[in-house]
Amino acid sequence: MPEYQTKARISHLITVFSYVALLVLLSAWHLVLYPIDGNTWVIWAWHCVPLLAFAHVVFKGIPRGHAWLCFMLLLYFVQAVLSAMHPVTALIGLIYALLISTLFTSAMLFARWQSRHLNEANNA
Repeated sequence: MPEYQTKARISHLITVFSYVALLVLLSAWHLVLYPIDGNTWVIWAWHCVPLLAFAHVVFKGIPRGHAWLCFMLLLYFVQAVLSAMHPVTALIGLIYALLISTLFTSAMLFARWQSRHLNEANNA
């Protein structure tokens, strides 16, 4: 039988790392690399506040919250692919898409493996 606790721990570490990396990338993108004149902070908040709403879930390791984070990441993935197709933001868009994909995969695997670990612990 697989060791769900170990798998959940590893996927949680990857989730936390990619979550923080995504917030750093979005902050650097909208505040430093390609700032928009005038409403820079509004654009930053538009992109980062929905992600920051999941900070408690990500750092505490709540499986159901990780699943909801994955649903929201689908919207970010669309924007990442569109950014990767634009000549000016192609490189940062590609990094953005890879980070979103990593975060999505690790968060979904964490939700699955942590739920299975908790079910095994409750049934034992």
